[in-house]
Amino acid sequence: MTQRRSDHGYEKEAEADDLEWEDHVMATVASEVRRRRKELRWSAQDLADRCEEIGYPIPRNVIANMESGRRAVLPLVEVMVLAKALRMSPISLIYPVGYVDEVRQLPYEDPQPAWDAVQWFTGNSPAEDATDHMLDHFLAHDLELRSALAAVESEDYERWKVKTAPNRVQREAAERALARYADQAAKAKRELLHHRDAIREGGGTPPHLPSQLDDVDPPDTDPTEENDL
Repeated sequence: MTQRRSDHGYEKEAEADDLEWEDHVMATVASEVRRRRKELRWSAQDLADRCEEIGYPIPRNVIANMESGRRAVLPLVEVMVLAKALRMSPISLIYPVGYVDEVRQLPYEDPQPAWDAVQWFTGNSPAEDATDHMLDHFLAHDLELRSALAAVESEDYERWKVKTAPNRVQREAAERALARYADQAAKAKRELLHHRDAIREGGGTPPHLPSQLDDVDPPDTDPTEENDL
């Protein structure tokens, strides 16, 4: 669904051409703010109070004007604060999956499924002409980090089973499992190091590693580099 302005605010089920692209984005955000506010049974003043508690006041009349379509601009910082106040993520205000079927990602583009837009916006479906691969490395780093942690934890558990096995059969089974998990952990750590090196080569700073994986980086790597930003 797209949005359109009316005397009573933003309404659904309008043709995409009824709005300029920037109006379409604002209409989608405003409609979702209003929907979520009513879902929480809050007044515009309740929402304004919560924005003030966060540290970035958005007056009640500003919220009312936004929801009714009388406001001409919607700063990104306000989207972030409104999302926090409404207990949701900013992306859910911009592309409210499940509540809006289609959105227009950019000017002159046809409406796209909201879920596809979310994937594009969050970097899970990058643009074909994208040349900044830092986000890709961070996404891959997160996946390998999870794999490495799971493998290390399983390796530690099997090592404990080897030490506490009550008989030879169980001890040998635990030793075989230990060898498998040790191999998985080593592979995951190599992949993790690969992405950490790629992040450094791109001029970025790799995320901090948990203590279970403090052997991933080479010994000569500055352990404080993650905190130098």
